[in-house]
Amino acid sequence: MKRILALVLVAVLTLGLVACGSTPAGPDQPSTPGTSGDTPKSSAGDGLIKVGIVNNPPSESGYRAANVADFEKVFTEANGYKTSTFYSLKNDEQLNAAAQFITDGVDYLLISAAATDGWTNVLENAQKAGIKVFLFDRMMNVDESLFEAAVVSDMAAQGRMAVQWLLDQKLPEYNVVHIQGAMGSDAQIGRTTPLDEQFQKGTMKRVAQQTATWDEATAKQIVESVINSNESFNVIYAENDGMAKGAVAALDEAGITHGVNGDVVVIGFDCNKWALREVLAGNWNLDVQCSPFQAEKINEMIQDLEAGKTIPEKIVINEETYFDAATITQEDIDKYGLGD
Repeated sequence: MKRILALVLVAVLTLGLVACGSTPAGPDQPSTPGTSGDTPKSSAGDGLIKVGIVNNPPSESGYRAANVADFEKVFTEANGYKTSTFYSLKNDEQLNAAAQFITDGVDYLLISAAATDGWTNVLENAQKAGIKVFLFDRMMNVDESLFEAAVVSDMAAQGRMAVQWLLDQKLPEYNVVHIQGAMGSDAQIGRTTPLDEQFQKGTMKRVAQQTATWDEATAKQIVESVINSNESFNVIYAENDGMAKGAVAALDEAGITHGVNGDVVVIGFDCNKWALREVLAGNWNLDVQCSPFQAEKINEMIQDLEAGKTIPEKIVINEETYFDAATITQEDIDKYGLGD
């Protein structure tokens, strides 16, 4: 009988050890925001600064691939960081991943939000846990007290540049096919709003306005649908280069001319090198810059905080411009173009 009891006790202890050794969900398996009051450790056990990065996936666009690569280059172990990353185009998945990073006890949380809304609770939890938050690429609809700093593009300024350039062309009429990015993102809102204002004023006509969620193939389908409707249009306003490329493919298949001296004006955003080459060749009319390089500035800010210094700027806006077919040069492409 004693032998049986001993064997049972060994089995129970073994099961307990297995349960205690189970692995918690990582950022690739985002969890629901918790209510734990545990305060994270100030740094990794090996002396590295623990950073969690929540971003959109590199497959989103050429811009995003450059943005992800920029952060991967800067936030390395060689530079003193232990970095975990999570990529998704879905805001709820990003929120869960951010909550998991808070639970994991990162020192800094860096976020490029898929959508501007819904972040207040997560950022409040980060603040309570002593985790410092930086926004990059895009702003959120949150109180500024909830983040240390933001290094972002002025998406509304990009939209205003594009729309003003279009007005300056003094076309006889403006019949616009508007292809939007992921709805609710800072980039979509900023690039959409100035164009919507023209639609409301009656200076431009909205032929079509539909999201392609940054996707080239979906943009092509949208333009194909407009072409098949036989409704007249003379402007393609696509909120990133990939969607502009898809729109142009639909025009080419239908035999519709575009670009300089063409029937349709083509506008894109982001300034990938291949897109700027289209502008230089006269196939597109305009490409608006969006800089993906924010990592080094955030690194400098983190190092200042680690040294006990104060960050002088709360919001840092990237300086950006546009390139049109009338003035672009190969030097512009070499200097400002993204990718190959």
